Amino acid sequence: MTICLRLLAPLLLGFLALPAIADPEVYRLEAARSSVNFTYDFQGTATTGTMPVLAARMRLDLDRISASEVDVTLDARGARAGFFFATQTMKGPKVLDTKQFPTIHFHATRIVGTLASASVIGELTVRDVTRPVTMQAGLYRQRGTEAGSRDRLTVLLTGRISRSAFGAGGFPGYVGDTIALRILARIVR
Repeated sequence: MTICLRLLAPLLLGFLALPAIADPEVYRLEAARSSVNFTYDFQGTATTGTMPVLAARMRLDLDRISASEVDVTLDARGARAGFFFATQTMKGPKVLDTKQFPTIHFHATRIVGTLASASVIGELTVRDVTRPVTMQAGLYRQRGTEAGSRDRLTVLLTGRISRSAFGAGGFPGYVGDTIALRILARIVR
């Protein structure tokens, strides 16, 4: 028994000396340097709008991306749809109904892939309707940061949703159903 312990001791000590897997780290969104853009078809013309981020909670594990957590709330009342008439209509009761539903919420339930090419699977809630969505994501160092630095990062998320799936299908004769999303989030550790 003593001989077995003597033989196993170096292996056990080697195992204990390995670095522990780090916990996800908290990152803060730089809202002023980030943008949530959406594109929709308005009578055959691609039109772009924006929506501010109200709150974001991000805990990222850059070594095990699947251990990361993302939770974002958007300010639907602050959305702009490209021009005044479209903005007012989008906020009205037949589309987002921002008086009754002032926010849009996304919660990631799973992240798979690599830092440069990941799928962020989650639940999007619009007008109190929650549906599964998948966004494509890439994570990059910000310009001017040192190679290998993880302190200042940029996340690019893209995807598409059906507005009618969330009960926001008003004015289908003027506005297409597909909304393309492009979110550029600058984050700091």
